[in-house]
Amino acid sequence: MTPLRFVDRLKFFLERQLIKGAFFQLMVVGLLIALISTIGGLLVLPLQGAFSGFGEALWWAFLRLTDPGYLGDDQGSWQRVVSTLLTISGYVVFMGTLVAIMTRWLISAMTNLERGLTPVSLKHHIAVLGWTSRTLPLIAKLLGTTERMRLFLRRNDASRLRLVALADEVSAHREHQLRSDSGIGRRARQVILRSGDPLQSEALRRVACLDAAAVIIPGSTKTTESLLNADTETIKILLTIAAQAKEQNMPLPYVVAELQDPRRERLLRGAYGGDLELVAGDAMLSRFMVQTLRHPGLAEVFQEMMILPEGNELYIRFQDEWAGQNLGELAAARPDAIVLGVLERSGDEWRVNLNAPETRVLETGDGLVLMAREFEDTSPARDSRHLPALVRQPAPAQAAEPAHRRILLLGWNHRVPALIHELDSYPGETADITIVSFWSSTEREAAVTRYNPQLRRVQCRHVETDYLLEGEITQLNPEQYDSVMLLSSDRMASGEEADARAMVGYLQLRDHLTRTQAPAPQVLLELTDPHNEALLVARDSEVFLTPVMLSHLLGQVALRRELRLVYDELFTQGGAEIGFRPVPEALRELGTTFAAIERHVASLGETALGVYRGRADSSNRHLELNPERTLPIELDPVDHLVVLGADSAAPEPVHDPAGNTGRDTAGEGPQPLHSQ
Repeated sequence: MTPLRFVDRLKFFLERQLIKGAFFQLMVVGLLIALISTIGGLLVLPLQGAFSGFGEALWWAFLRLTDPGYLGDDQGSWQRVVSTLLTISGYVVFMGTLVAIMTRWLISAMTNLERGLTPVSLKHHIAVLGWTSRTLPLIAKLLGTTERMRLFLRRNDASRLRLVALADEVSAHREHQLRSDSGIGRRARQVILRSGDPLQSEALRRVACLDAAAVIIPGSTKTTESLLNADTETIKILLTIAAQAKEQNMPLPYVVAELQDPRRERLLRGAYGGDLELVAGDAMLSRFMVQTLRHPGLAEVFQEMMILPEGNELYIRFQDEWAGQNLGELAAARPDAIVLGVLERSGDEWRVNLNAPETRVLETGDGLVLMAREFEDTSPARDSRHLPALVRQPAPAQAAEPAHRRILLLGWNHRVPALIHELDSYPGETADITIVSFWSSTEREAAVTRYNPQLRRVQCRHVETDYLLEGEITQLNPEQYDSVMLLSSDRMASGEEADARAMVGYLQLRDHLTRTQAPAPQVLLELTDPHNEALLVARDSEVFLTPVMLSHLLGQVALRRELRLVYDELFTQGGAEIGFRPVPEALRELGTTFAAIERHVASLGETALGVYRGRADSSNRHLELNPERTLPIELDPVDHLVVLGADSAAPEPVHDPAGNTGRDTAGEGPQPLHSQ
């Protein structure tokens, strides 16, 4: 082996010291300054009468090295030459190198601080783990919720909302995303960003998960076929939180997590062991879409109840002082709210009883389920605007009419198998589905079979082509189908690209239907970005903003966990569901009010929610939920009544991907917090 030269060894030694950080760099520079000062002192020490000793000569050299102002005080040629060399060395070593090291260290320290690597010192805050397509809408929902947030803070002994979001990287771009979001804007200063991967234990410590009042884990867009899918990441996060709590001997925080595959529900609950609410994202979106297929127009109801800030929301009130009153009395005292039912205890579980008879008495510990625009509307009116009590007749038994649907799916994403399974769960209803995508038909068939190998009522046909190619939509004959769904692909490079494909496909579909002049089928369009919805001017389709809907659902469940049971009851086969009824001729008379509509619908054993207009208004909206009861309503033959009633499809045991049979609305119910 060739021996290293002395210079190479010295350079290697200096390199190893300099990479250790600013402190060691300053030590090297200090030694270099001492060496130069020593050499300068030795060079001028022989001058007769100039210095009394080596110490004075060394100090003279150090002053010339560090301060050029002493250069004019020197006498003699040799002393001036040495002092000039020392001054030049001072510019290079003392001023240049030292300032560079300090500047670089300061910039590095500021950069590290801006990266959000410092653990937060907070308690009773809300921690959002991960920056996905759900994160911004979720933050906007949490910041925009006022009264429900106030009650949440009161339950957790907190004075104001503290929101901490964990992102893969904290940068100016992330800050700009927060400020430019229409639902956040100036309130972005209430959000603290921390940098890190939620799979890492240190990143979870940065957001103080164990001290949080609620931890929200939004799902990512990774497909279920990937080796590390979103559910696997969620399980790892839950295991890490549980390990930290055991290590520090602290209680487990309340966690709201989104999972893609409901078959993993038991696995996630077993991995955590604490208060955990799971929102099955794929299953819930599939329920929304299938309900809209069965009841065209329902997508607008979902958007108002879950997304629109000025719309109606669901509330659950636990007030023991209301015990002893029946639902009719409770509804009559709330002229600006609609009583939907009761959340009642059944042993160790909770059950949702929607569209309950008006004689049902509220018992101690029960929760009253209502729909209203503001939280204040769910309390008894302080004035004399009480309504006459409704008399809800038992709903007449009706046999479900067999239904057969022909559905055309344009596009593919990982939610399609869950959508097909949900369609297959309705007894008495069959469907023929044609799935069009440029992805391999063999892979798609395998994905559907893995999710549900026992399809009994749904027949699937896979077509392998790109529906955006010229003439492909024409060859598919979409006018022969009852419904056409354009899905946003999760295999594109970004959500913008996926939305662009879906919107172009929608425009091509509309152009084809216009040219054929055939009766237009029902059109459902899935988008990921709410800003893209406004690009479709004068649309005649029903739009699903899937990430926004899931984000708002996660936010609502985080603030009031019992809402998950209500949504499960509303949108699961076999429970109470929202539907539409034609307007009877008696209600088309001049001067009809919503109070009269409520009485008519109650006589049929259902609960009136509002009116769905056959003709859209200037803002392209059809829906009027919870209108003023005393104002006249003009109804046309093309209008419909929005009602809450029993599911027309009777429940029966069906194959469940989670391993269950039949329908159970109780679930592993939450523990309501009696603070309202």
